Amino acid sequence: MSGPASVEPTDDLVALSRQIIQKGSKSFAAAARFFDRETRASAYLLYAWCRHCDDVIDGQELGFGIANTATHDPVSALTRLQQTTADALSGALMSEPVFAAFQRVVAKHAIPHHYPLELLDGFAMDVRERRYETLEDTLSYCYHVAGVVGVMMSCIMGERAEETLDRASDLGIAFQLTNIVRDIVPDAAVGRVYVPEAWLAEAGLSRETLALSVNREALFVVAQRMLTTAEAYYASSEAGVARLPVRSAWAVATARKVYREIGQEVLRRGPAAWDSRVSTSKRQKIWSALSGGGTALGARLPGHTHAAPRTGLYERPKA
Repeated sequence: MSGPASVEPTDDLVALSRQIIQKGSKSFAAAARFFDRETRASAYLLYAWCRHCDDVIDGQELGFGIANTATHDPVSALTRLQQTTADALSGALMSEPVFAAFQRVVAKHAIPHHYPLELLDGFAMDVRERRYETLEDTLSYCYHVAGVVGVMMSCIMGERAEETLDRASDLGIAFQLTNIVRDIVPDAAVGRVYVPEAWLAEAGLSRETLALSVNREALFVVAQRMLTTAEAYYASSEAGVARLPVRSAWAVATARKVYREIGQEVLRRGPAAWDSRVSTSKRQKIWSALSGGGTALGARLPGHTHAAPRTGLYERPKA
């Protein structure tokens, strides 16, 4: 995929962080190419820390592998992450590169410290095996593991108005709802169910039965409901895209279209959506980049309306 030409910084921390994002999330890496150089470098630094924390909790590497339950202790892992993160936020010298990267990006962009701590609260929900009975419960999880990342990214892009941060949070929530739908079956296999259990019950399913192949039709009905919910958050997020600098708007609009396409592919596949993992092709990413550029420019045209109301959407915690 072609994109704006630029020379990446040669800083070791940025280079390491870039490698992590390229291996850990091809979709985000593709979209990040459209940031200006400095914003892209900061996005890499933040992503490296987020990815590292997620992997430490799950005992994985870049989202892959299965933790050895005999040796992996997620409670201890969470405690170490909380302490090391607190040390980084306090200005202590960091020996681990991902924490040095995190410390740098937080300081450079004056990211309020409660935001990264909220992300760790999201990982704590997994460690404590929280149950999600209602949609509000699920949305709270989505905010803490993804919406708050959108908020921190908005800070990196220089946009801190509360309304813009709300829209950034909405986009992160939409991403996470899409991820939940894509990974319903493999997540359930390891005991993680993020779909509202009330919705499962209404479809005649349970935590124990949702992943059974005989229940794919009923599961697809729940997935459709989740993706309909995600659409409201994707719609809301467009207003935030319009407030960003044009290069940042291009990158975010591209990511928005890439992730939304994952949900659309689930809908196209129907009950067979979980026969193999849904992903976007290179061709789809190219189209998303072109379309994202159009969205970024179109949002600036006189008379363009893009402020979808947030009525009924999740309200993120306010400090």
